[in-house]
Amino acid sequence: MKKYLYIIFSVFVVLLLVFGFAMKKNLNEFISGKMQEQNSGEASLPVQEFIQKNYNYAKSSENFEFTFLEFSSTGCTSCEQMEPVLEEIRNIRNPKIKVVFVHIMKPENLDLMKYYGVSAVPMQILLDKEGNEFYRHFGIISAEDLLVKFVSK
Repeated sequence: MKKYLYIIFSVFVVLLLVFGFAMKKNLNEFISGKMQEQNSGEASLPVQEFIQKNYNYAKSSENFEFTFLEFSSTGCTSCEQMEPVLEEIRNIRNPKIKVVFVHIMKPENLDLMKYYGVSAVPMQILLDKEGNEFYRHFGIISAEDLLVKFVSK
């Protein structure tokens, strides 16, 4: 009997892990949404002003069409795998994309993380010329897949 309980428990744990892995995107989106809800209102005004000042190219003299925000951390294996992608996007000339590395461990980036609801890294958030988010992705993504998002916008 003890043997069967061990097998049943092991199967249950494996199924739970598979289910969790399959649902990680939905879970991440749910947590991000809740974080953004909690950060709405007057607390987010300074962040909105920061975004308008730094990433709204329609109102500034900078000549970019998009912003690519990469929320990452040093020491994170997945984040380190994104470094060549960031470099490849930086070197693209058409469309002109501003690549911004946002280190999540720096206190000055906490409000920006809360504003965008960054709950896990690496997270990529793409902004249009006016500084509005139009795409987000959690995990590793190729430069080619990112370029499709820029071109289709």
